[in-house]
Amino acid sequence: MKIRNRLTILFTAIITAILLFFAVTVYLAYADFRDDQYVKRIEQQAYTKVRLLLQGQISPSVLKVIYENQPNTLFQEEMAVYDDQFKLIYHDDISEDFVKETSAMLQQICRTGNVQFKQEDRQVVGFLYQHGERTYLVTAAAYDEYGLSKLANLRNTIILTFIISILVVVVAGRFFASQALAPMADVVRQVGQITATSLHNRVPEGNGRDEIAELAITFNQMLDRLEKSFEAQQHFVSNVAHETGTPLAGIIAELDLAQRRTRQTEDYQQIIQRVLADARRLGRLTDGLLNLAKASYDPSVITMKPLRIDEILLDASHQVIRKDSACRVDMAFDPLADTDEPIIVRGNEYLLRVAFANIMENSCKFSADHHCLVTIRQEDQGCAIYFRDEGVGIQPDDLPHLFTPFYRGSQARQAEGHGIGLSLTYRIVTLHHGRINVQSVPGAGTTFCIHLPLE
Repeated sequence: MKIRNRLTILFTAIITAILLFFAVTVYLAYADFRDDQYVKRIEQQAYTKVRLLLQGQISPSVLKVIYENQPNTLFQEEMAVYDDQFKLIYHDDISEDFVKETSAMLQQICRTGNVQFKQEDRQVVGFLYQHGERTYLVTAAAYDEYGLSKLANLRNTIILTFIISILVVVVAGRFFASQALAPMADVVRQVGQITATSLHNRVPEGNGRDEIAELAITFNQMLDRLEKSFEAQQHFVSNVAHETGTPLAGIIAELDLAQRRTRQTEDYQQIIQRVLADARRLGRLTDGLLNLAKASYDPSVITMKPLRIDEILLDASHQVIRKDSACRVDMAFDPLADTDEPIIVRGNEYLLRVAFANIMENSCKFSADHHCLVTIRQEDQGCAIYFRDEGVGIQPDDLPHLFTPFYRGSQARQAEGHGIGLSLTYRIVTLHHGRINVQSVPGAGTTFCIHLPLE
């Protein structure tokens, strides 16, 4: 069921319940008011007649004539008077005794002083009347034809008005539900037109204040992220194609040149060396892309465990030195630290080793003496690892783009690379809920600082 229909039904149900409660309350209140007023008028009429009978000394025959010729049928009541011995003194029409007073009924009037009840469609009252030293019992019954007709007319009016009101509520609820969901319909229509090639389109945000506007704003923010992701993916694919195309083209060109004619052994050895260099370059690029993909995994699927940070750093330094024997990596602990306990962090051993090795290799690569100094410092809620070199430094214009995949700064011509290492390191550090900072002075050196939380 659509939201519009659900809102219409809910709106109609709520208004119906309110109207029904109001209508029933009005009807019952008026019915109760009519009963009370009619009972009082019956009692007043009975009091008047019994006073005429007892105090006015009007004979019963004359009083019956008055009863029979009374023009107002509203008070055509049937009254009976009994003495304290339950002997009938007067009755308006004994031939049609409607109440048929019993001894039990008269005794109840003596005990309570006043009784009220309904018999069929007539209202019956009974009360005590004191005249001189004697007490009389008076009963009266009457049919409120006028009052009941007004009550019936009120009931019919309420029912008819209730039905018309419900129809109006259904139409109005349908209209207001459509009006309220009109922005949502615009959002649905606009979303249906957005494809992978039109991610720049945005849905209307309405007045920017209600819940539908919040939904549209959130959806537009999601489209912003998707658009950036698609652009990054396209940029990534084009960079990968360019980076892999260069060594592949070199390999193909060398092998094609070697195939054209017979060469000396030394020439073949040179071709093999160049092909091998391009293949190694391609292998390093592949390893970097694989590590970059691993660092982009969902954190929940990556194995994390407590690790000694000094052991990970030592393994990373050995890896860098094995790769290039000219590199030199020295490690030192903060001399101000007042504990000999090992620094434990929670992380993935492989990814952290890759991140540390990338920075060490980068520091050695851009340093004239191929040296990197690593300093470990324990902090209140974590540890800080500093990687210091005295190389060429980084230009200020390159710092904002330093962790962008495949970005290579103005100093890139001094060393071979693909622009993957630092972006990979940034993702790994972020994956471990850490942060990385860079301070660099062109011509004086660079210091990378990685902050990681403790286990």
